[in-house]
Amino acid sequence: MPNSRDPFEEGERAARKNIPAEANPYRFGSEEHALWAAGHEKIAGAREAGESEDD
Repeated sequence: MPNSRDPFEEGERAARKNIPAEANPYRFGSEEHALWAAGHEKIAGAREAGESEDD
């Protein structure tokens, strides 16, 4: 039975809520950890890029 949770989407949601990347709930080194981090970075990175353009 596949996991209904999507770590990538969870990471995106966390970034939108301004939850820091250090709050990744998955075990370091696991595929889920990497997916969560990638989702978080997608949103947080885009947000930071947008903020730097405003300067």
